[in-house]
Amino acid sequence: MMDCSPHDLLFLHAPGAFETAGARPDWLGGAWLARAPLVVRREATAAGRIPVGARGPRRNQRLAGYVDAAAVRQRVTPEMLARMQPPPGLPCLDALAALAPRLAALGPAWGPIGGVGFQLASGLPVLRDTSDLDLLVRAPRPLDPAVVTALGAMQRDAACRIDIQVDTGGGGFALAEYARGGRVMLKTARGPVLLDDPWQQPAAA
Repeated sequence: MMDCSPHDLLFLHAPGAFETAGARPDWLGGAWLARAPLVVRREATAAGRIPVGARGPRRNQRLAGYVDAAAVRQRVTPEMLARMQPPPGLPCLDALAALAPRLAALGPAWGPIGGVGFQLASGLPVLRDTSDLDLLVRAPRPLDPAVVTALGAMQRDAACRIDIQVDTGGGGFALAEYARGGRVMLKTARGPVLLDDPWQQPAAA
């Protein structure tokens, strides 16, 4: 059984393995799906069934669906992409290259997600000069306050907008929301839930 986590990117053996309700939009043709990975979503599904989302060349082109684990040819994690050297030329990629050594020095596993992760994994040109840099930080245990402070400084000082998502293993939340204090919206496989401590296990979501 393939062990997938939200934000992992999945390449399929055949484009037709991607299943969705209704007709596919024009931008989601077989030629695109042959090169474009699907991103794992947070949703509770039956064993062997993976909730995924497809994206197109434009930011607003998104479609949710499912694939069977047996249909996956290759899995690329954010941590794998963190080891790649991003090509220069776009603010989001330049920011990633500049921040990578600092992120690695903090300790928690991390990696690029969103459009940056998609383009690094596939080579498909979906990024623009105005694209954000989305990052994922793995934190199965509460983050040290010094790490939270350091991550917040990276967000404030970067040349482009940076969104940092923290994955606890049981759900994900926005670092900026957590740093402000108060309750945090934890996104889980069974829906979002407000928690004082995002590392506590919610009784129901």
